[in-house]
Amino acid sequence: MWYSFRVRILVDYRPALRERTGVGEFVHEMSRALCEAATPPSPDEIVLFSSSWKDRPARALASEMPAARIVDRYIPVRALAWSWNRLEWPPVEWLAGDCDVVHSQSPLLIPARRAAQVVTIHDLDFLAYADQAAGEIRRDYPGLARSHAARADGVIVSSQYAAGEVTRELGVAPARVHRCPPGAPAWAAAVARRQAASRGRRILFMGTLAPRKNIATLLDAYALLRERVPGAPPLTLAGHSTPASAPWEARARVAPLAGHVDITGYVDQARRIALYSDARMLVLPSYEEGFGLPVLEAMACGIPVVVSSRGSLPEVAGAAAEPVDPGDVAGLASRMAALLDDQRAGAAARRGLEQASRYTWAACARAARAAYAAALEIHAHRR
Repeated sequence: MWYSFRVRILVDYRPALRERTGVGEFVHEMSRALCEAATPPSPDEIVLFSSSWKDRPARALASEMPAARIVDRYIPVRALAWSWNRLEWPPVEWLAGDCDVVHSQSPLLIPARRAAQVVTIHDLDFLAYADQAAGEIRRDYPGLARSHAARADGVIVSSQYAAGEVTRELGVAPARVHRCPPGAPAWAAAVARRQAASRGRRILFMGTLAPRKNIATLLDAYALLRERVPGAPPLTLAGHSTPASAPWEARARVAPLAGHVDITGYVDQARRIALYSDARMLVLPSYEEGFGLPVLEAMACGIPVVVSSRGSLPEVAGAAAEPVDPGDVAGLASRMAALLDDQRAGAAARRGLEQASRYTWAACARAARAAYAAALEIHAHRR
């Protein structure tokens, strides 16, 4: 039950400052939904905390979220991360004023003097793929996440799968773990109308080109698809390159894939919408996903999806897709071939639209507010 008095909620907005990948999109849209829920007569105050030496919040942020108080500090990201993670200093109240709940968007706590502390754990990639991480994720997360999760008053996850991982691998009591799935994007409805009028012309992968995304198997399956269906649509890999992606990018430039695979690098929202508008299907064959936001986005756009049977993807896709083992090249190629049939693609798209309708940002905000209330209860008990 939510508190009746005024609650000051500080949300760490830093992941949304620059290129908004999955975590940044989650932070931005959850914050927007929280602000909409906090408009009068709600007594809540939403504080968006930002810290960087060179990156500032977008000028439109204040008008987009007028209910929020934006606190922007000129402090280098790496310096503050090191001090917060390693020294647990300074308390966030020194930088942003008093608050009742402080919500970190990483598995590590933001130090606070009196506020209840909540962390977000979308997945445990930092444990399973520690050697592939960089920066503070590689340096701090593996060694500190367990102790921080144990001390957190609440842990927010985006899927039931992630909740199970957190309770099992980090030993967090289920009562302190709160599922807050993201919502479908507002722009998806317009894309869905275009998709209903004309199916797209490309097979789309959306996400960072990291090893856990299983790009090598996707390229194998796409090559097999082209053997079976020479006129198959081109494949677009849309997302950040990584040091590990160099061999896949090189492979895409030579036969038999040359001229049929496009690698875009990071895509902003406008480019993202354009890619979905032109997508015949979305394929996400990951070994591991804490949620898989592109699957939800694609379903909301009326685009059929092909997903792996690992991680949260079967949970998110529901009846919209028949999951494939991520190592099954022939099975993945067969699923893609099946969705080239207009009738089967149309049926899959309709199932996807129904599944996507279950995810809204308003529901995410309600779940987050319930998590904050529970964290305040636990915090008061601990004190």
